Amino acid sequence: MPNPLPPTARRPAVIGMLHVPALPGTPRHDLGLPAILERVAAEAAIYAEAGVDAVLLENMHDVPYLRGAVGPEITACMTAAAITARGAFAGPVGVQVLAGANEAALAVAVAAGLAFVRVEGFVFGHVADEGWLDACAGPLLRERARLGAGHVAILADIKKKHAAHAATADVPLADTARAAEFCGADGVIVSGPATAEPTDPGDVDLVRAACGLPIVVGSGVTDENVGRFLAADAVIVGSAFKQEGHWSGPLEADRVLRFLARLEAAG
Repeated sequence: MPNPLPPTARRPAVIGMLHVPALPGTPRHDLGLPAILERVAAEAAIYAEAGVDAVLLENMHDVPYLRGAVGPEITACMTAAAITARGAFAGPVGVQVLAGANEAALAVAVAAGLAFVRVEGFVFGHVADEGWLDACAGPLLRERARLGAGHVAILADIKKKHAAHAATADVPLADTARAAEFCGADGVIVSGPATAEPTDPGDVDLVRAACGLPIVVGSGVTDENVGRFLAADAVIVGSAFKQEGHWSGPLEADRVLRFLARLEAAG
């Protein structure tokens, strides 16, 4: 089983979010690809200099998202962005392609030599902003096998943020984690209800007791509350690293350094 999380002493690994500017063909696109890649390189370099453990690229500025698939131009541009990030950051790099375009993310990871993909809807369908998203473990793992990409780890969101889970209300979080482990995920991501909203530390404990996979906290971790998540194997941090604490702002090196210092002190 691949494990993309770099070993750290006494603390969770930190995965810094790199929100790629809006890509061609999306409603908010306003930069040419060279400018997009320049920004990606700059943010990856900030993360590298600060000492973040891993980086996760995401096309979050492409809102509103398509459901389950994207055009070839998005896959191509995300591949270029991923290669650029790898050139500036020596640690593990991963990718997520919204919304639920998990096979596209896997293709990017294979082409760019990435370590992991973040996957929505790995087990159990759910309703997201874009509509109903089916579970994807079966086809995604077959595609990974077909591509000979067993080295690309799958970090699977469970009871994902920005989604309604009424259809699976009788399936507890712990059972969802067990299902993800059974179906072949390499790690699970536990998050709060929305971007920048804190994850419940009790949910991390529940998942830890339910399965043996690495556990990643997927939202709402800040320098003020990071001490509550020391039981996790990794934390994904985006908004807390951005200007004014908002995911759409520019990355600020001082915020990254302050967070890492607080985490080291808490550990």
